[in-house]
Amino acid sequence: MSELIKHECGIALIRLLKPLDYYKQKYGTWMYGLDKLYLLMEKQHNRGQDGAGLVSMKIDYTPGEEYLDRYRSIKLNPIKDIFDHIYKQYSKVEKKEPVLFEDAMWAKKNLPFSGEAYLGHLRYGTFGRNSIEFVHPVMRQNNWRSRNLVLAGNFNLTNTDELFDLLVELGQHPSAYTDTVTVLEKLGHFLDEENQLLFRKYKNEGLSNVEISTAIEKNLDIQKILESSTRDWDGGYAIAGMIGHGDVFVTRDPWGIRPAFYYYDDEIVVVASERPVIQTVMNVKYTSVKEVNPGEALIVKRDGLVSTEMVRVPHKRSACSFERIYFSRGSDRDIYNERKDLGRLLAPAILGKVNYNFKDTVFSYIPNTAETSFYGMMEGIREHLLKLKKKQIKNLNGNLTEDAIEKIISVQPRVEKIAIKDVKLRTFISGDQGRNDLVAHVYDVTYGVVKNHEDTLVIIDDSVVRGTTLKQSIIRILDRLKPKKIIIVSSAPQIRYPDCYGIDMAELSKFAAFNAAIELLKDTSQSYIIEEVYKKCNDQRNLSKEEIVNYVTEIYKPFSDEEISAKMSEMLKPDDCDAEVELVFQTVENLHKACPDHTGDWYFTGNYPTPGGNKVVNTAFIQYFEGKTGRAYS
Repeated sequence: MSELIKHECGIALIRLLKPLDYYKQKYGTWMYGLDKLYLLMEKQHNRGQDGAGLVSMKIDYTPGEEYLDRYRSIKLNPIKDIFDHIYKQYSKVEKKEPVLFEDAMWAKKNLPFSGEAYLGHLRYGTFGRNSIEFVHPVMRQNNWRSRNLVLAGNFNLTNTDELFDLLVELGQHPSAYTDTVTVLEKLGHFLDEENQLLFRKYKNEGLSNVEISTAIEKNLDIQKILESSTRDWDGGYAIAGMIGHGDVFVTRDPWGIRPAFYYYDDEIVVVASERPVIQTVMNVKYTSVKEVNPGEALIVKRDGLVSTEMVRVPHKRSACSFERIYFSRGSDRDIYNERKDLGRLLAPAILGKVNYNFKDTVFSYIPNTAETSFYGMMEGIREHLLKLKKKQIKNLNGNLTEDAIEKIISVQPRVEKIAIKDVKLRTFISGDQGRNDLVAHVYDVTYGVVKNHEDTLVIIDDSVVRGTTLKQSIIRILDRLKPKKIIIVSSAPQIRYPDCYGIDMAELSKFAAFNAAIELLKDTSQSYIIEEVYKKCNDQRNLSKEEIVNYVTEIYKPFSDEEISAKMSEMLKPDDCDAEVELVFQTVENLHKACPDHTGDWYFTGNYPTPGGNKVVNTAFIQYFEGKTGRAYS
C-alpha cells in the first residue's frame, strides 16, 4: 500500500535433530542451523523492521554453564545487527584458534549461539512502544531446565485485561500489563504446575531429585500445558516456544487468524510465518511444507520426536485475508495467483469507469507491492477487450477490409511505468506530516506519457487505509502529469473497522471510509445515528465480551459502497489538484472469490471471528466519540 501501516510479526524456529558434528561433516559447517535461521529471518524482513531477536539453546549441556543465549536489537537494520554481533565474535575466535573453531563439540562448549535449537523473531512496534523490552523472544528463567521458557510470537489478544486479572487471582504479580507478559506468565504458570505434578508423582515412586529432573524432562506434557494455557485466549496468534531442556513447539489460534508453516525431515525441523520462505531456505517442494492447522501445536520433544497435537477445538476458519492482499511475500504460489485474481476481478468496474476508452486511458500501479494485482487487472482488461474485438468483427457481417481489421486489432491497453520508487526511505519513522513529505520524494513520475488534460490515469494500489498519503502526496504527484482524471483502484475493499489480531489498524478516526461515512451522515441530516451508536456502545461498556454486539455497522448502513467511495474521493482530493479524482474499491464478494481459504474480513465487514473483536470495535467507537486516541486493546 502507498501508506505504510505497522503490522504483523515474523517467527522463525530451527530445531536440529542431529549433533552439530553431523552438519559439519555433511554441510561443511556446524553453524548450519544458525545460517538457516539467518535466511529465514532475512526472507521475512517484510514482517518486521522495528526490532528483531534471537535465542539459541544448547541441549544436554553441562550444569553450571550457559545454555541459553539471547540477543535483541532495535537498530536501523536489526537482523544485520544481530548476526553481525554473532559472526564478528566467531571471526575473532576463528582467526585466533582456527583448528578448534572447526571442531563442532569445542564450539558448542565454548561459543555462544552454538546450539541445536534457535528461535528468531521480527517485530513491528505499535504506538511508539519500540524499546528493547518489547522485542521478542522473551524469557522466563529458572534453575530447573524444564521450567525455563522462551517465547516469540505473531499475536494480539483482545482480552488481556481478563487474563491479567486471572493471573492476579492465581497470586502472581505480573511485571507489565501487556499481552506479551500475560502470555509468558500464563504459559509459565501451567509449565510450573506440570513440573510440580510430575515432581510429586516421581517423588512418591522413590526417585532421587536428579532422577526426577530427568524423568520430568522426558515426560513433560507440552500439549496439556498449551491446552490449559490457551483455554481463555481471545485473539489471533502463532506462538513459538522453547523449554530449557530441549522441547520446542509452535501453536496457532483456533480460528487460524495468524499463519504458521513447518517442514521437517530426519535432520531438521523448520517453522516460519510464510510457506515460500521455508521452500526457498530449505529448497523443498511446495507440498513438503505443511500448515500448522488452527488450534493445533507442532511439538518437537528433546529426543527429536515430532508430532502435531490438538490444543484448542478449531472454530470456523477465519484466516486473515490481509495476509493474501498485502503482508505475505508474493512468491508463494497461491498468494501470487490470488493477488492476480484480485486485480482481474476489478476489470469490469474499471472499464465501466473509463467507458471502454482505451485510447485515452493509461494503466499503472503504485506502490511496487501492487504489481501482481496490476498484472491480474491487465489480464482481465485484455480478456474483456478480446471479447469486444470479437463482437466488433462479427458486427461487420463479412465486410472485413484490411483497414477495418487493422483498426479493430490494433487497439491495446496503454500500460506505462508512471511512478518510480528511486529512493529507499523508511517513510514510517516520522510523524504523519513528515512521512507524507518523505513519500513525495520517494516517488518520481514518468513525464511525457500522459496527454495533458485528455488522458485518464488508472492506478491500482493494494489498499487504502487512512488516505492521508494519497491526499497529501500520491495524488499530487500524479497530478503533475496533468491527466484529465485520476482513478485510484484498491485491490482490497473499504477498510471500515479496527483490527485487533496483529495489525496496527486500531483507531476509527484514521480510516478514510469511516470518516466518509460520518460526513455523509452529517450531509444527509442523520447525525443522530452517531449519537445513537455511541449510546448503544456505551450501554455495553460493562458487559462481557460474549454479550457485546457490533453496533458500529449502523454508521455505514444508510449508504451504498458507491456512495461511500464517492465521498472518499471528494475528501481525499487535494484542494490544488486539477484532475478529477475517483476511487474504486474491491467488493467483499470478489475478495472471497479470489481468496476462498482466507475468509477473515472483519476490517471490511465488521464480522469479527472472536467475541473480543466486538469488544474492541465497541471500545474504539466510544474512544472516537469521546475524542480519545490510542488502540482499544492492550
